Amino acid sequence: MPVYEYTALNKKGKTISGLIDSENIRTAKTKLRSTAIYPISITEVDEQIDKYKQSLTFFQSKIRISEISMMTRQLATLISAGFPLTTALNTMLPQTKKESFKRVLSRIKDSIEEGSSFAEALAKYPSIFSNIYLNMVRAGEASGTLEIVLERLADISEKQHHLNSKIKSAMAYPILMTFVGAGVLFFLLTVIVPNITSIFVEMNQALPLTTQILISTSSFLRKWWLLILVLILLMVILYKIAKKNLSFQLSVDRFILRIPVVGDLVQKIAVARFTGTLGTLLENGVSLLSALEIVQNVTGNKIIENAIIDAAKEVERGNELGSALGRNKNFPYLAVQMIKIGEQSGSLESMLKKTATVYENEIETTIIGMTSLMEPIIILIMAFVVGFIVLSICLPIFEMNQLVK
Repeated sequence: MPVYEYTALNKKGKTISGLIDSENIRTAKTKLRSTAIYPISITEVDEQIDKYKQSLTFFQSKIRISEISMMTRQLATLISAGFPLTTALNTMLPQTKKESFKRVLSRIKDSIEEGSSFAEALAKYPSIFSNIYLNMVRAGEASGTLEIVLERLADISEKQHHLNSKIKSAMAYPILMTFVGAGVLFFLLTVIVPNITSIFVEMNQALPLTTQILISTSSFLRKWWLLILVLILLMVILYKIAKKNLSFQLSVDRFILRIPVVGDLVQKIAVARFTGTLGTLLENGVSLLSALEIVQNVTGNKIIENAIIDAAKEVERGNELGSALGRNKNFPYLAVQMIKIGEQSGSLESMLKKTATVYENEIETTIIGMTSLMEPIIILIMAFVVGFIVLSICLPIFEMNQLVK
């Protein structure tokens, strides 16, 4: 069914715009008038042009996890209240603020009306809906428990968003301090220091080593700061390109896991994502092998992802998941033991979710410890650099005073 973009006036005379699906423009106008919306202009949205527009506004129109989570929660509530799926989606369209997401939901509704299943309609948008989302919806449709599955999907999305928010908020202050400190030091070295040290250079006297280092550093930064900035940007771009290479990504992820504290945190985040998602999939009737295949990409680390792939192969041969994961040194001992207990007691799903909770709590503790340690370290580094600058400036002045005496 065609989708139309409209500009209209509501009851209060306010100009509004949105999307509506209808057989033709005439029925679209009738639909709008029946809801007390009076169209000013209405045009059919061409799918190719729409895709082009979305590609131009990629960064502005990117759909966030929180928006998908909210949509999922609302959809589950409406279906639980007895709304048919297409009616529920149609009810949500006017409430969706982001135009790009509104268009996606409208097309999903059209696909369902044309005979596709909900999972098949969602599969057309892999950049928005993950494999986990699709497989859980598919399982929910097959078992007739779509509203329950959607509730659990909303829980997963909210938990993931909450964890990401915690990490970002904890790291925000140290990162801000680092950038502000670097900016202040750059200003001191390129603006303040040259004006002071120029007096020492004009005197043609032997300067202390610290002062010579300071003058050389200041001159280098003033002369080459633009080149340094370009090189940093180039390195970031090259890193992003190189990360597409599997062997390079494996090397980087292996190196990250070996970094003290940071590697431990990355491992905990990966295990929390893996166990929490696997537990939810198993609860919703997805088989263990299928679930292991789905959760491979949620860890965020290729080394741990490979450990899960190897474990899946062992499970396919008839071995237990806990024993298979225990053979890999990159998978923590506690998680392996909890999974083994879950398998032996016949409560693997609940034990996996408990494991995720344990590691999520550990992640929070580790982040708090890291940030509380980073703040004094940054302050000490700043104090050392500023102290070095002050000392380098003061030493020649003291020598000049001795010569005058």
